Amino acid sequence: MNALDPLIRNHVTVCGNPDAPRTIVFSHGFGTDQSVWSALVEALGERFRIVRFDHVGQGRLSSEAFAQHRYLNLDRYAADLVEIGDRLELSGAIAVGHSMGAMICLLASLQQPGLFSRLVLLCASPRYCDDVGYHGGMTEEALRQTYRAIHENYPDWASGYASKAMNEEHPAHFTKAFAASLAAIPPQNALTIACSVLQSDYRAVLPQVRVPTLIIQPRVDLAVPLEVAEYLHSQIPGSRLRVIEAKGHLPHITTPAAVLEAMEDFLL
Repeated sequence: MNALDPLIRNHVTVCGNPDAPRTIVFSHGFGTDQSVWSALVEALGERFRIVRFDHVGQGRLSSEAFAQHRYLNLDRYAADLVEIGDRLELSGAIAVGHSMGAMICLLASLQQPGLFSRLVLLCASPRYCDDVGYHGGMTEEALRQTYRAIHENYPDWASGYASKAMNEEHPAHFTKAFAASLAAIPPQNALTIACSVLQSDYRAVLPQVRVPTLIIQPRVDLAVPLEVAEYLHSQIPGSRLRVIEAKGHLPHITTPAAVLEAMEDFLL
């Protein structure tokens, strides 16, 4: 295999029950890596074959894997996921994605029909910026300030964002771990990834989704308002929405039992 092999490029790991009839693919969000799914993997590993990976530019990947001009939106990340599926000969897998990773799974399901049989979208957003008749949670000015903060002092921004995203009610070690994970991303990568996420607008493709979809949203999420989850639910045909009693943008880390409970019936 060479450096372009998707299993190397995305540091793909396979675990769980190798004889299970169904496979779950976990797709992490910005600032984290595949390790954030540990609690869910431990709970589901006996029943499912598990595939985890790191998005390029994050996680334990070499800098050579991240060609910035190729990752200016989420479509290339989705193509990476399709390539992983092809390499592993996946068909009808269950995709579980968080934040940007959730939209990447959704886009991959459109790029390669049949790759996934179900989508679980956790804290997902098709557009982060407000628009006429749409509340995404950020103004254009807030977006510019975010880019400026990342560019001028990324470590400070990472620390501040981690505290806000995690929610102050959770133990400090969660925030410290997330801040360290964010800080490990090279600043130039972080700005490109942030732009690819925060400037995205995938509202138009939502009605094209034909895969049964579960949307899981915390009651309080700084990055993704509840209105966004309700919008996703209204636009994705036949989707289900589960609002969990959790606070923060990373409930799979802070309150994994609530996420698992919301998923359980959908996985049957």
